[in-house]
Amino acid sequence: MVRGGGAALRKYCSFIDDLRLYVRGGTGGMGYPRLGGEGGRGGDVWFVAQERTTLKSIKDRYPQKRFVAGAGANSSVRALKGEKGKDCEVHVPLGISVLCDDGKQIGELNTAGERCLVARGGLGGSLATNFLPCKGQRRIVHLDLKLIADVGLVGFPNAGKSSLLSKVSHAKPEIADYAFTTIKPELGKIMYADYKQVTSNFWEILPKISVADLPGLIEGAHANKGMGHKFLKHVERTKQLLLVVDVSGFQLSFKTRFRTAFETILLLTKELELYKEELLTKPALLAINKMDLPNAKDNLNELMKQLQNPQDFLHLLQEDVIPESTIKFKDIIPVSTCTGEGIEELKTCIRKSLDEEAEKENEDYRKKKLLLLRTSGDKQMNRG
Repeated sequence: MVRGGGAALRKYCSFIDDLRLYVRGGTGGMGYPRLGGEGGRGGDVWFVAQERTTLKSIKDRYPQKRFVAGAGANSSVRALKGEKGKDCEVHVPLGISVLCDDGKQIGELNTAGERCLVARGGLGGSLATNFLPCKGQRRIVHLDLKLIADVGLVGFPNAGKSSLLSKVSHAKPEIADYAFTTIKPELGKIMYADYKQVTSNFWEILPKISVADLPGLIEGAHANKGMGHKFLKHVERTKQLLLVVDVSGFQLSFKTRFRTAFETILLLTKELELYKEELLTKPALLAINKMDLPNAKDNLNELMKQLQNPQDFLHLLQEDVIPESTIKFKDIIPVSTCTGEGIEELKTCIRKSLDEEAEKENEDYRKKKLLLLRTSGDKQMNRG
């Protein structure tokens, strides 16, 4: 057993990406039978996306994990129509899916300021209810966090993802001395000298590109081995994938089989495919790390041959390792986080790839808009 692993796991436990809460809308106010007055409706419970908020901060601030909106005001001689109860607003992180206890999705919150109604207030007493108020909606909800990033780093443990993140960005990931070296998902920002970047539907000056480093996968991650589902879900909301592999290959422990760099790429592809096939449709780059090691160039040459004609080498592998389809990488960049080789080229490739995809989105948006205008024009001509 690796010394220090327990402390590292305790540190990981401080990161929360799922939180269970009780929410209840406010009870409506009493009606006023003699004068036909209506009680105020109970307040609603809303989740509001806010930057720099974490699920851990919610848990720490509200240990009871209960959120109840205010009751509606009773009808009275002075105010026949009672006032609505006070709404309860809960600030939650960006990238949240709100789920019922049965797993059904209530909504998603991806940008700052977005709101999701999670519990309605009860109606106030009126003639229709014999002037008796209704209770507010109550339910157990789950907040499921999936990190939002431009690029998601994917790789097996010890591929050098955390070191790579620290080289391309200002992030300082916490790294532990055990198999799952990255303690928790980490976000870094890549800064560019001119600050210019293409974004969906328009040009905009933006200072950074966000990169998410996800703790290393193992074989069987799709079946939730290791911490498979806990980390694979974070890949879902990244725009692009950056696979990171050790040019010398990978072996989790002396009990597990050694995998070449080519096998590693196929295994990562297989795990993504089995977890959610749509992940393979994301644009992808490949960083081949540890080019400072002995025999790295020979290993790289062999890997490039295999990637150029993967079908010629699949017969050498076990059938359960081979994915249904292979990832077509937009760029393959040899790097060394130790010497800095290839780091600037990688940053350029990441930016270029994101800009190209944004331009495609712009083009698709323009085509859709043009099609709508043409369809609208044709309808007007037909009417005429």
